[in-house]
Amino acid sequence: PLPDTLTIKESPIHGLGIFALSGVGIGTDLGVAHINIVDFPQGYCRTPLGGFYNHSDEPNCKLIDDHIGFLLVKRLVTIKDINQGDEITCKYTLYEV
Repeated sequence: PLPDTLTIKESPIHGLGIFALSGVGIGTDLGVAHINIVDFPQGYCRTPLGGFYNHSDEPNCKLIDDHIGFLLVKRLVTIKDINQGDEITCKYTLYEV
């Protein structure tokens, strides 16, 4: 469920987080983080990718709206180069911090 370049481990930000096992370039699509499901809280179901990234006011990723067939999804895309060992972060927009 995660790209081979990422892993989940303890985070200094909060609980568990997603970390880079190797460098990841700017503009890399890390995958689907949220799937639109009307009956879910805030209208989205989180994937493992979406369930483990942590919030940052200075994130290295952002969510991009996309479609897979008839499904509305949010993909996690890097907005900075990410070094090996860096935590993957995104500014929360779907959930309260």
